[in-house]
Amino acid sequence: MLQQAQDFLADVEVLAGLLDTLSPDDWNRSTTFKSWTFNQVVQHLHGTDHVADLALRDADAFRAMASSASETRQAMNPVIEGRELLDAWLGKARALAEQMGALDGSARVPWFGPDMGVKMFATARQMETWAHGQAIFDVMGVTRAETDRLKNIAVIGVKTFGWTFVNRKQEPPGPAPYVELTAPSGEVWTFNDFSEDDFVEGSAVDFCHVVTQVRNIADVDLTVWGDVSEAWMSIAQCFAGPPEDPPAAGSRLVR
Repeated sequence: MLQQAQDFLADVEVLAGLLDTLSPDDWNRSTTFKSWTFNQVVQHLHGTDHVADLALRDADAFRAMASSASETRQAMNPVIEGRELLDAWLGKARALAEQMGALDGSARVPWFGPDMGVKMFATARQMETWAHGQAIFDVMGVTRAETDRLKNIAVIGVKTFGWTFVNRKQEPPGPAPYVELTAPSGEVWTFNDFSEDDFVEGSAVDFCHVVTQVRNIADVDLTVWGDVSEAWMSIAQCFAGPPEDPPAAGSRLVR
């Protein structure tokens, strides 16, 4: 199976393990992500996986659905909740991983915006699962055991430096900064040309929290040096869609 598809499935199983411990009342608890409930978080993941499955199976049907705002909303907003939702989401996600894993990594998949390669498509599903799942881990007071499969998300975070600004109709303020991250294993990952004048350095987990807008840059332990790096980290956005502002400082801080 394609490695990125395996990594997506691994993060699905980690989140599912936590969801499996929930009481019926827990599913209605609110998170710090737009006050979404646990049900709403998993409904969003399940709906997006459902649409991703359609994109992989039938490109023309996906494009027809994506051209209609009402059809898209209906497809991405399942009405099931609780244990039924968990079982449906987990089954769909496992099937989606199998689908992606069986494809050539260079194959193209239609999506909202430009088509994506299967490797990036699978990583985007991993990224969204990991990022949205964090809101549930936070409320439950559980620290997720991170692994080096997080590198996929770090790569998306680095690659979307320019997108962060272009999406806001801004010119990038300079070349992409040097990025040096310490992985959960202790391995050091480096990206872009080395610079002592503009760089981001620190925990890979913290970096991924910032680029997915799970945390405000003020609430993580990253060293951000230089005007370009500071501008980027203040609005970093590695996911598609209209510009989103990071959470306010302190609003999603977990100590």
